[in-house]
Amino acid sequence: MTTQAQDQSEIFNGTASAGLKDARSVDGTDTRAIPAFVFGEELAELAEGDPRIVVLTADLGRSNRALDFAARHPGRFVNVGIAEKNMITIAAGMASCGYLPFAATFGSFAALLCAEQIRTDCAYPDLPVRIVGHHSGMSMGFYGTSHHSLEDLGMMRTIAGLTVVCATDANHLRALLRLSLHHPGAMYLRLGRGRDPEVYDAVPDLVAGRAQTVRDGTDLTIIATGSEVHPALGAAELLAEQGFSTRVVDMWTISPLDRDAVLDAANATGAILTVEEGNITGGLGTAVAEVLFEAGAHIAFRRHGVPDEHVPVGPPAGLYAHYRLDAPGIAAVARELLTNKGNRA
Repeated sequence: MTTQAQDQSEIFNGTASAGLKDARSVDGTDTRAIPAFVFGEELAELAEGDPRIVVLTADLGRSNRALDFAARHPGRFVNVGIAEKNMITIAAGMASCGYLPFAATFGSFAALLCAEQIRTDCAYPDLPVRIVGHHSGMSMGFYGTSHHSLEDLGMMRTIAGLTVVCATDANHLRALLRLSLHHPGAMYLRLGRGRDPEVYDAVPDLVAGRAQTVRDGTDLTIIATGSEVHPALGAAELLAEQGFSTRVVDMWTISPLDRDAVLDAANATGAILTVEEGNITGGLGTAVAEVLFEAGAHIAFRRHGVPDEHVPVGPPAGLYAHYRLDAPGIAAVARELLTNKGNRA
């Protein structure tokens, strides 16, 4: 099924109007130097050896590059039109017939609009549906609250039987897609804008439920996820210039959370700062706090992300700076936490 007349991809790519484009829309990084979405390309390659793979999208095939898959496997691609809830239910039906569907749309629509379908149609019957929420967080800053995906981690991690993971960059996304082929049950994959600065220079070897330590340190641990891993590494570099040794953990697996990585960081560094591009209520920071509280860990701890408010309209780079979710901002928050740690010592 195709609905070419309804295609909204030009609009939501920010290409329909010059006033909706921002050259620094990824943490101030020139997007020309960053690989574009590899979602469709990688799935197209995987589908060559796996006849179960099908891809569905809700009229956003250009935005998420699902059209790269469609070009090679047109008979296994479905554009449902602007009907996101139906898309998830259709994907569940296909999964019940032996297919491995990847259903992709904006994170705000996938998680918020389709929460019931994800829970009832996918997670409850334990069907291998891969819900792909792209352009998550506030990466669509110009389009406002309706398109910001700030609540998805908090919502999705409360659904029983749903695995929740976040892609860090293009190579990490490739690894997640490969991992998902044989992972049981439903999965929510949170993606960024598709032009995410490189953290992994090669496709990493991921183990389900196990976080990646991307930098070691002794004074503080920054536990970040998705789009915030790259600026967290930048913050660690800034902190190193001031004499602070910072461990950075890529907590790409939100549910299940890697409890061992959290407790090891607490024991090794005595201070943890969580960083996420989303509302801090219920998300990564809350998940880490639960682990620390239940273990009785007494350390310096702080959640960092978007406060409990609706983000204003603006270019993503400006919003990241406003909420101190760029490298200098994260470093500043980390210094505040380290000062608190020192006062408690």
